[in-house]
Amino acid sequence: MDASEPTTALASINELPENILLELFLHVPARQLLLNCRPVCSLWRDLIDLMILWKRKCLRDGFITKDWDQPVEDWKICYFLRSLQRNLLRNPCAEEGMLAWQIDTEGGNYWKVESLPGAHGTDFPDPKVKKYFVTSYEMCLKSQLVDLVANGYWKELLDTVRPDIMVRDWFAARADCGCTYQLKVYLASADYFVLASFEPEPVTIEQWNDAAWREVSHTFSDYPPGVRYILFRHGGQDTQYWAGWYGPRVTNSSIVISHKMTRNAASSEAQPGQKHRQEEAAQSPYKVVLPI
Repeated sequence: MDASEPTTALASINELPENILLELFLHVPARQLLLNCRPVCSLWRDLIDLMILWKRKCLRDGFITKDWDQPVEDWKICYFLRSLQRNLLRNPCAEEGMLAWQIDTEGGNYWKVESLPGAHGTDFPDPKVKKYFVTSYEMCLKSQLVDLVANGYWKELLDTVRPDIMVRDWFAARADCGCTYQLKVYLASADYFVLASFEPEPVTIEQWNDAAWREVSHTFSDYPPGVRYILFRHGGQDTQYWAGWYGPRVTNSSIVISHKMTRNAASSEAQPGQKHRQEEAAQSPYKVVLPI
């Protein structure tokens, strides 16, 4: 082009081809796209609502791979859920002592933190886990209350999408002492009414056992709208009533909001005799004492 020939400047960014605008939007943080860019004009709104943009953002941020072949109902929702996905429980492996845990019941010689494998214990399946919490000869219970809105999950997302909520815990006994372990998880509304719960029967392990680590898990699916908090409470005591710390050991607990949305009855993997109160709670919400 002749240097003397005048160039024509764009009168508006909207004169750019749509594929160029999509490439620009690809590099804008997701929340800014929705809060600041989407309201600008109908063209931007329509482009930002395209599923291909959010699929490309998922690929760019490493949430999916190029050979991804699983169906996704809404790539925008998938992107936000994947970007928020993490363990919502703080200090799950006792690396910071008892920090972030509410002590609900502290019987016997109270709670204690020990290093793996511990006396008459076994190594944890994941070598990155180095410590555990241990209970005593009277009931010891601790809990965390997770505020979903404070963790970035806005109300419309929780009530409309209702993504799967996956709960896991690990526990073990000493080989030389029996113990009883328990876990209770509640999904609660903003005013602390329980909308769904997972309350498996307590598990008793006999003395002279293999000290193996056992996993208990549950997935909340298709739960009622209105969930704002998750209460996770676990613990137990030994069965020999020995002074010291001979009760169940717990570690590597987790609460993860999945990017999946299952519209059927809740699934779980737990010990025999477990009890589900999701349907009952939905029909007759009840309040539970929460550590607030």
